[in-house]
Amino acid sequence: MTGIRLTAPAPGWAIDADVVVVGSGVAGLTAALRCAASGLDTVVVTKARLDDGSTRWAQGGIAAALGDGDTPEQHLEDTLVAGAGLCDEAAVRALVTEGPDAVRRLIATGAHFDTDPASGEIELTREGGHHRRRIAHAGGDATGAEISRALVDAVRDQGLRTIENALVLDLLTDADGRTAGITLHVMGEGQHDGVGAVHAPTVVLATGGMGQVFSATTNPAVSTGDGVALALRAGAEVSDIEFVQFHPTVLFLGPDSEGQQPLVSEAVRGEGAHLVDAAGVRFMVGQHELAELAPRDIVAKGIMRRMQEQGADHMLLDARHFGAEMWEQRFPTILAACRSHGFDPVTEPIPVAPAAHYASGGVRTDLQGRTTVPGLYACGEVACTGVHGANRLASNSLLEGLVFAERIAADIAARRPWPAVAPAAPREPSLLPLIAPEERAEIQRIMSHGAGVLRSAASLTAAAAALESVYVTAVQEREGSGKTAEPGVESWETSNLLCVARVLTAAALEREETRGCHWREDRPERDDADWRRHLVVRLEPDRRLVVRHTDGTGFPSTDTLSVPDAPREP
Repeated sequence: MTGIRLTAPAPGWAIDADVVVVGSGVAGLTAALRCAASGLDTVVVTKARLDDGSTRWAQGGIAAALGDGDTPEQHLEDTLVAGAGLCDEAAVRALVTEGPDAVRRLIATGAHFDTDPASGEIELTREGGHHRRRIAHAGGDATGAEISRALVDAVRDQGLRTIENALVLDLLTDADGRTAGITLHVMGEGQHDGVGAVHAPTVVLATGGMGQVFSATTNPAVSTGDGVALALRAGAEVSDIEFVQFHPTVLFLGPDSEGQQPLVSEAVRGEGAHLVDAAGVRFMVGQHELAELAPRDIVAKGIMRRMQEQGADHMLLDARHFGAEMWEQRFPTILAACRSHGFDPVTEPIPVAPAAHYASGGVRTDLQGRTTVPGLYACGEVACTGVHGANRLASNSLLEGLVFAERIAADIAARRPWPAVAPAAPREPSLLPLIAPEERAEIQRIMSHGAGVLRSAASLTAAAAALESVYVTAVQEREGSGKTAEPGVESWETSNLLCVARVLTAAALEREETRGCHWREDRPERDDADWRRHLVVRLEPDRRLVVRHTDGTGFPSTDTLSVPDAPREP
């Protein structure tokens, strides 16, 4: 264990459990429900309300081989192609073969998907990278909201213990370095308040993504990389962190717009919308056999290239031919979002541009969701299971959350009983200097300019130096005055954002090629000879970031590269 911790007050209260699940999206709530069904005393911790995570914002749907003529093998092939040579085929095979039944169990839990009025069968649509209609949706374009509703209802019906409005801080470990629970800070009213602890021999991280590390993102405000940062401080490894997917079609609200931006689902293109420039030219035709339905990285690159060629800051998505009735019935959420910002897709093309959307990498796990820290599991967007490779296939994320949450719950149940937990303080605790909340916008600006859709050695080197400066300033302030930013939610989140930003930039600088959603302008070609491998990052006790390479698409280590940390206080 590293013994690295956020600066925070000592826990003032504690509760005990068998399992603590951190996160309340599809992955977290599925894991919690399955653990509870096995008789495990399970506690769910979530940063806001139970239904406030990324899952409820998912518009398009959930991908699974449910339609006539479709097969898991076809779904596997589309996933491998989208992943650009870095998918773990065993993980993908688990996803696509177990996925259909996992969706059926979700339906049995209470989720209602759109069905054909005549046949009663689940309606399926297409999205980018899929050669078949295999995307199940709900409420037209409100799939995530329906899945979240069903799972939250099930959690409440079963009486699971929940702690809402709670930011997870750090992992607790015992004297042998095994998981012993978490520390957390509860914000607002409730049974618990302030910093406390949940003592448990098993922790499941399902904290979602880290889109807020960029200025513009489709992610909600809670997506500040807390799970990845916690795992790194605990000594866990992260992998594929450089592969951040930028969704091609996000409603463009102006060059200076920040924070969560409205998503225009890929399903709109799946139903026949066209990407055009200001002259009405369909610029994706001829760039890929699937044109607008190419994998997301290809479409995002196509949009960015056209923008560069024409000196434009956005492109257009034209679906006027849908007509008012189709827009109102199939895409009511997107229609309302567009109209609320002054655009009417029924009568005019929608202005769109790429924005940060999904982290294909994360905390490295095996096929049972186990991390490199005993007793610590991860699933959903916070995890790197090997399913997504260098670029997530559209609508595979909800399915991954379902399948691997069930695998985790089964593994936890099979490993009972555990030894009694006795959290131990680190032998040499190292408290990180907290980053002032006002640095958050600067971190986001640095990342958007230096590590966004288009990257280069120059832009990434500049970003790394600027991030280092933010950290060094915090260290120097602490050394000079003995003080750091005041502990609190905003400073903890900003510290987590800086942590994941530095790791992402280090990995992106190391990967000297273009692959999937990692686009290096100075290295424009994919290089399978030297780079068909993963980068695995670990935070050492002395706070160096150590980046090691694997020898292919598997995870065994072959060599290492050390990235020096900023100067440290004595």
